[in-house]
Amino acid sequence: MSALDTQESTRLLLNGWVENLAQVLESMTDQRPEVSWQSATGTPADLAVAADADVLWWEQKCQVPHDAAIWLGAPRQTWEHASTLTLKAAGLETSGPDETKSTWLEILGQWTSALTRALGFHLGHEVTAGSGAEKGPPDTPHEWITVSLTFGETGLPRIAVAFSAPLLAVLTAPPSAEDTAEEASAPQHALATQPAEGVPGMARTMDLLLDVELPVSISFGKTQLALKDVLKLTTGSIVELNRGVNEPVEVLVNHCLVARGEVVVVEGNYGIRIQQISSRQDRLRSLR
Repeated sequence: MSALDTQESTRLLLNGWVENLAQVLESMTDQRPEVSWQSATGTPADLAVAADADVLWWEQKCQVPHDAAIWLGAPRQTWEHASTLTLKAAGLETSGPDETKSTWLEILGQWTSALTRALGFHLGHEVTAGSGAEKGPPDTPHEWITVSLTFGETGLPRIAVAFSAPLLAVLTAPPSAEDTAEEASAPQHALATQPAEGVPGMARTMDLLLDVELPVSISFGKTQLALKDVLKLTTGSIVELNRGVNEPVEVLVNHCLVARGEVVVVEGNYGIRIQQISSRQDRLRSLR
């Protein structure tokens, strides 16, 4: 039996994380797929998903607290189908391969973020996501899960997920006596407030995330200048932007468009009065 099957807390965490993929895809495609996972062991060459040469691999690093990694391998048919549904839901009927690929990587980004949140709850402290890159796992034995996606009657080739040794140790570690006692003593009404779907303990994890600071910036407009014109800029030069004075400005959170509004003055400081929350289509376009 795989180590991933031996701990109830591990299975609950993975159940919630895989279910979160369905939630991410539903929010982006307006369709909720059926998802399931099963454990596997071996090397990439041993897995059916890795036997397809056209697999898009993604490596995501995280601190738990030491360097750890997770690798996700999706066959082209799977990631293209999910990305195409996402782009169509955003009103983009046609798209190029680069746009389709970047959309899938955005889906993976949201899904792996959910794992770091779940691990943070599992460990009782914040888990930081590190760098990500297109890279497959080393060709050595790993603990794996494979994840199936089904949209309606369309079943897709399974996604392979491999865990590095440090991450596997965290996933399979038995809960401490303190954690077990805390869970047992939690009032039933408090447990009922946790979401029925998604990562277990998301409500408590969200409490930890509410204090996370994100950069907020305001975009008044953009323009392009030739290098020769940039070199001519001096004090007093005026650069004309592509937005009229009566048009709303853009509110960017972590470089992603989230809203539009008008500029106001609050006690001598500039501020923004939100007038419109951006659509899914606008958010997707701001990420590319």
